[in-house]
Amino acid sequence: QVQLVESGGGLVQAGGSLRLSCGASGRIFSDRNFGWFRQGPGKERDFVAAITRTGDTHYSESVKGRFTVSRDNDKKTVSLQMNNLKPDDAAVYYCGRTRRTAYYVPTTYLTDLTSYDAWGQGTQVTVSS
Repeated sequence: QVQLVESGGGLVQAGGSLRLSCGASGRIFSDRNFGWFRQGPGKERDFVAAITRTGDTHYSESVKGRFTVSRDNDKKTVSLQMNNLKPDDAAVYYCGRTRRTAYYVPTTYLTDLTSYDAWGQGTQVTVSS
C-alpha cells in the first residue's frame, strides 16, 4: 500500500516562491503518473499540475508559466516549484498517484480526480497580499 506525504507548504508573500514535495513509500513509483491538486475553503479540489511516468508535464491555465512539476524516481519524490505566487493560489495542496500505468494517458485522465487511487494528507499554502 503506497503512502504519499506532502511537505513544503507555508506562508509566503505575494510574488514569493515555495517548493512542495511529495514523498512516496512502497514499491510502485516509476510506472505511475502523479498529480497535484489544490482545495481552497469551501471549494472543490482542482487540478494544478501533473507529470506522467515518461516525464511529460501538464498544467492548469492558472498556473502555467509559474509552476513547475518534476519527479525523481530514485528518491520516489514528486515536486512542485511555485513561483510568483498570488493570493488566489492559497489552498491545501494534495499529491495524488494515478491508477493507470500506460505509457500514454490523455490530459483529461490526469485532470480527473477519479483517476487517482492514492492521496497525501495535504499541505497548506498561504499567500499574503
